[in-house]
Formats: sequence, C-alpha cells, structure tokens
Amino acid sequence: MTSAPLASVLFVCVHNAGRSQMAAGFLRHLAGDRIEVRSAGSLPGDRVNPAAVEAMKEVGIDIAGAEPRVLTTEAVQASDYVITMGCGDACPVFPGKKYLDWALEDPAGKGVEAVRPIRDAIRTRIEALIAEIDPA
Repeated sequence: MTSAPLASVLFVCVHNAGRSQMAAGFLRHLAGDRIEVRSAGSLPGDRVNPAAVEAMKEVGIDIAGAEPRVLTTEAVQASDYVITMGCGDACPVFPGKKYLDWALEDPAGKGVEAVRPIRDAIRTRIEALIAEIDPA
C-alpha cells in the first residue's frame, strides 16, 4: 500500500525547458514518490534544453522525455510549494501555498559547461527542500 505524498511541488520558469525541468528531475530522483512533482512555464518552449538534458545525464538523471508545459492556475492550486525561477509576476498567488523564488541563471542558449554550475546549484536547493518537507 502506497501512502499519499508528503507534499506537492510546482517548479516554474519561463520556458519550462531548463531550470524547472532540472529541478523536477532532481526532486523525482532524490525524493521518489514521497513528494509529488510538477513543472511548468509561463511561455513554454518547444523542447527541453539539450544542454540541460546532457548535464542531468552526467549525474545519472534522464530528463530527455520531459516536455515543456504551460503554467495553469490549476497546477498552482494543486501544489503546496510553488518555486519560481525567473518567471516574474506570471505565477498566480493563492493563500496557503509556500512560494519560493530561486534566483538562478537561465541556461537558455548556453552549452553544457555553463549549465553544470546551474545544475549543481539546483541540486543543493532540492536537497534543502527535501529536508524541509521531510525532516526525518
């Protein structure tokens, strides 16, 4: 019997092609089904950034099958945590949600060498988020 997730997290960036996809990949990988994971973009791109896919593959996480999704009010309402990464005021605000803004460089148009430090900064933040949600 599986138990309900401890929390649901929505990652939002403009294109839902780099930062939010890497964050979602890390959270799924590190928390398993203990935390429900969503990601979206205010202006989603056509595909996930290939440099982000490559950088994540280097640490054993495959996000190649992920697809950018449009940010919806329903996704925000269904989430306990809403973590924005440069989407500005595009994210609707609802009472009772925990909003965090992670200032991270946009990996759009950058090669894998430039994406690695962004990836590593995201991992550090994800590990802290998991500890906050599930302090066991």
